[in-house]
Amino acid sequence: MAIDKILQTHYIGIDVGTGSARACLIDSSGDIKSLASEPIKLWQPQTGYYEQSTSDIWSCICTCVHKVVHQSNTDPNTIKGIGFDATCSLAVFSNVTDEPITVTGPNFEDDGNARNVILWLDHRPVEETEKINATNHNLLRYVGGTMSIEMEIPKVLWLKNNMPPELFDQCKFYDLADALTHMATGNDTRSYCSTVCKQGFVPVGVDGSVKGWQEDFYETIGLGDLVKDDFKRMGGVDGVNGKYASAGELVGTLSDKASRELGLPVGIAVGSGVIDAYAGWIGTVGAKVDTEYGQSDETHPANDISQAFTRLAAVAGTSTCHLAMSEKPVFVNGVWGPYRDVLLPDYWMAEGGQSATGELLRHVIETHPAYSSAKTMAEAMQTNIYEYLNTHLAELAEKQGAPTISYLGRHFFFYGDLWGNRSPVADANMKGAVIGLSSDASLDGLALYYYATMEFIALQTRQIIEAMNESGHSISTIFMSGSQCQNPLLMDLMATACDMPVLIPRYVHAAVVHGAAMLGAKAASADADGKTENLWTIMDRMSKPGRLVKPGTDEGEKKLLHAKYEVFLEQCRTQQEYRRKVDEATSSWAKAFGK
Repeated sequence: MAIDKILQTHYIGIDVGTGSARACLIDSSGDIKSLASEPIKLWQPQTGYYEQSTSDIWSCICTCVHKVVHQSNTDPNTIKGIGFDATCSLAVFSNVTDEPITVTGPNFEDDGNARNVILWLDHRPVEETEKINATNHNLLRYVGGTMSIEMEIPKVLWLKNNMPPELFDQCKFYDLADALTHMATGNDTRSYCSTVCKQGFVPVGVDGSVKGWQEDFYETIGLGDLVKDDFKRMGGVDGVNGKYASAGELVGTLSDKASRELGLPVGIAVGSGVIDAYAGWIGTVGAKVDTEYGQSDETHPANDISQAFTRLAAVAGTSTCHLAMSEKPVFVNGVWGPYRDVLLPDYWMAEGGQSATGELLRHVIETHPAYSSAKTMAEAMQTNIYEYLNTHLAELAEKQGAPTISYLGRHFFFYGDLWGNRSPVADANMKGAVIGLSSDASLDGLALYYYATMEFIALQTRQIIEAMNESGHSISTIFMSGSQCQNPLLMDLMATACDMPVLIPRYVHAAVVHGAAMLGAKAASADADGKTENLWTIMDRMSKPGRLVKPGTDEGEKKLLHAKYEVFLEQCRTQQEYRRKVDEATSSWAKAFGK
């Protein structure tokens, strides 16, 4: 009877990405029983502005949950836990009514859509970000040396500078994942993942931090009014007027209202949420892998937590996040963190990243003159354009008698930071560069440009890993997640360029939402005192074997990619040097025009 009860236990994961909300339902062994997704609305009122609505997002979540329960024919009473992840976006609510407050200037009047979310990729707070980084405050050490425009404090400061004062005084602020657990439970518990990674919160005891929030920092940048009442509008001070939790720790249970809307029983445990990339770490790095023999299965002994320190989670979508855990804090220039407590208490996380990978591939392909022809050919072959281009490259290599596909692009050098550099250069002004550009507008030319883009993604991944390992990390395997895992040419290139194996997860399309469901399992394990099972133990039990891609063995290709890597580094360095030279030459103009 006890075994039957265990087998019937289920958990739900919710993932809110940039373009859609997703839900998955898993059983106690971690097997996914059903998946559902719904597109979420995105508003772009001006160039560089990106807004969403928690009301719309919640509606999409409810639709997804209803679908996964219905599709799997699961008894809702067997669902014991729910976990959330979301993009690191800023959500704004009223501290009086708890209703959404619009973030759309200049009038900040609700148009009926309750647009209260400033998305992570919103770049409106340029001046605010510069002001924050000019403080050189000590907390900046824990976000890679500078606070990114993608983080949430610059956005809060922008609202302070642009909202009517009486409206700003009514605002309380959440990271989107924390907003969702608040909407699910009514509780105001904040996650260390959200506050530490994106809001400048330094855990108590780290570098002399007393309250977590840094009062002098807020006063210096002009947000002193948020210091009042012990930072209540940001979530408060832990143990005083607030509560903070590591990933999956029990926040509370579904409220009556949320239960009705989700179609789930009252009382289901809700785990502390995480940023979406961190759910990707949870959903991938627990797989049992013997990298020496290239095996990935469930027959290996249980993973020891120390194995996590050698595994880089590369969560690839529109952009790519690179996450690594360490036992001690490791500081890496241009890599966000180190962050303590965000996933496992007392352990540290570091977050590197590429500003655009999936978006870069899409942009390069769709802006090429041969795109229409390639799209037509792909449709005729009943395949997607990436698979078509991979096939075209293989045929081109065979036609030219090339030893490898990489040989085709040996004299084409593409540097692809079209949206700035997140890591390890941490320079938002970085742009793209091409050496070897020709007038070739054919399908062959598109295929080579596409290959060069994948090569750039792989070489920049190597650059990030080397920067992390040189600073004290010990990364030896890449655990991928996201749609790019489906591209075998890119995965082979990644493994060979970085000279380390790449693990492709069982649930290629669902690694992130699978990780969120594990948060639900952790919350459901809470005992009478609220103590929960160790997250790593849950990951070890619920993670599924994946497919291991080993580095190529062709010595010629390895030498070629190493030479291309040296050119890549030179392109990175010289672009900054060229900008400095031109800025020096035009400095008098800059002073005259105030730019």
